[in-house]
Amino acid sequence: MRYLPHTAAEIEQMLAVIGKTSLDDLFSTIPEEARLKTALTVPAALDEPALMAHLSALDAKNTGARMLSFLGAGAYSHHIPPAVDQLLLRSEFYTAYTPYQPEVAQGTLQAIWEFQTIVSEIYGLPLANASLYDGASATAEAALMARRLTRRSKILVSGCVHPDYRASTATYLSGDETPGLVDVPVGNDGRASLTALTASITDQVAAVIVGYPSFLGPLTDLAPLAQAAHAHGALLIVTCPEPYALAIAESPGAQGADIVVGEGQPLACAPNFGGPGVGLFACRHDRSYLQQLPGRVAGETVDAAGRRGYVLTLSTREQHIRRDRATSNICTNQGLIALSLAIRTSLLGKSGFVAVAEQCLAKATYLRGRILELDAYGPGFADAPFFNEFAIEVRRGTAAELCQKLESQGILAGFDLGRVNPAWKNRLLIAVTELHPRAELDRFVGALAAV
Repeated sequence: MRYLPHTAAEIEQMLAVIGKTSLDDLFSTIPEEARLKTALTVPAALDEPALMAHLSALDAKNTGARMLSFLGAGAYSHHIPPAVDQLLLRSEFYTAYTPYQPEVAQGTLQAIWEFQTIVSEIYGLPLANASLYDGASATAEAALMARRLTRRSKILVSGCVHPDYRASTATYLSGDETPGLVDVPVGNDGRASLTALTASITDQVAAVIVGYPSFLGPLTDLAPLAQAAHAHGALLIVTCPEPYALAIAESPGAQGADIVVGEGQPLACAPNFGGPGVGLFACRHDRSYLQQLPGRVAGETVDAAGRRGYVLTLSTREQHIRRDRATSNICTNQGLIALSLAIRTSLLGKSGFVAVAEQCLAKATYLRGRILELDAYGPGFADAPFFNEFAIEVRRGTAAELCQKLESQGILAGFDLGRVNPAWKNRLLIAVTELHPRAELDRFVGALAAV
C-alpha cells in the first residue's frame, strides 16, 4: 500500500469540498520566492529485491555495530531474546496508545501494571509509575517532585551522577528564579562523597541526588547518605543507569532512598546508537508522594461481578487537570519499551536476573585484574566495590589517543572520561556484560598491551 493511497478522483473530490482547484493551492500562503523550483533529488523507487540489497549495502557501512565494544556510560548492551520482539507484535498490545478507556485497553493496562510491579521490586520501593522518557528526564522529574514535597528549592547533585542526568535536571530547574542545582564533588574513589554532601546539606535543601552505581563505576553505601539527608528534612534521590546491578547489590529502597530513578534500556532493548530508553521511577508510598508522582499509575481492581480488571488510577498531567496543578508534562510513557522490559524480565525470572548480573560482575572483575597486570595502566580511582563498569588510568598518552588506536583494530575501548572532565583525560571507563566471552576479553587485553 502506498503511504498516501488516495486516487486522483478522491483527491479531486476533497479539493472540491474545500474550494480548491489543485494541490498547489494548498500552499498559496508560502511566498513564491520561498518555494522549491526544481524537483527533489530523490532516487527513483526500487522494487523490493533491489531495495533490500540497497539497505544491506547501507548496513555494511555501519562498521561500529560489528566492532568489539566496551562502551557503557549509561547505555549497556545485554542479550535481548528474539522472543521479546515477537511478543511485542501481538495484537493485544496494539490498542490505543493511551489507555483512557479501560474497557478496551485491558491488555495495555495490565502490561503497565506488571511493569510497575517489576520496577517496584527491583528498586525496593512500593510505588512505581508507568515510566518516563528516559533516565535523564526521570531524574529531573524526581528533583521537581522533591521540591513540591519539601517546599524547598535547592537540589544537591553528586559528581557521581551521570552527566546527562545532571544536565537535563539543570535544564528543567533553570526556568525557576529560586536556587537550583548545586554540584558536589565526587570522592577520590569515584563514589558519592559523604563528607562533601554532609557539609553541603542545609535546611534549604530539598533533595540530594547520587548515582548507584556511580557514573564512574563504583557502588556507594547509601544508608549514611539517607541519614544525613533526612536529618535536615531533605530527600535522598538515587539514580541507577544499570538495573542489572540491583540483582546482586542491595536495593536503594532498602537503604533508605526516598525516590529511585533510572534507565530501563539495558533490560528492554539494544543501545541502538543512543536510544530509545525508558525512564524508571519509584518512591515511598504515602498519600503525599502519590499525589505528587509524575506521569501515570495503573492499578488493579475488580468489576461489578468481582472479576479482576485494570484501570488508570492516576494521571495528573496538564492534559487532564489545570496546568498549574499538573505534576509533569510527560506526554508519552515510552509504553512499547516499558512493555519490552516487562517481557524480558518475565522471561529471565528472578534467578535468571541474578545469573546475568553474576556473569557481568565476574567478567568485569576478570578483565580489570588482567588490565592492571599491564605496566601502562592503573586504577582510575581509589579501589571501591563495582559492578560491571570500572575506570582505568592510561599512563602513556591520553584515553582519547588510546581509543583512536584501538578503533583502527576494530575495538571500541570504552568511554573517554576526558569528555566530561578535562582533568580525567587519561582515564578510560570500561563496561563489561554477559555478552563478552573470555576470548574477547583476552583479545582486548592483548590489544591494550600492544599499544
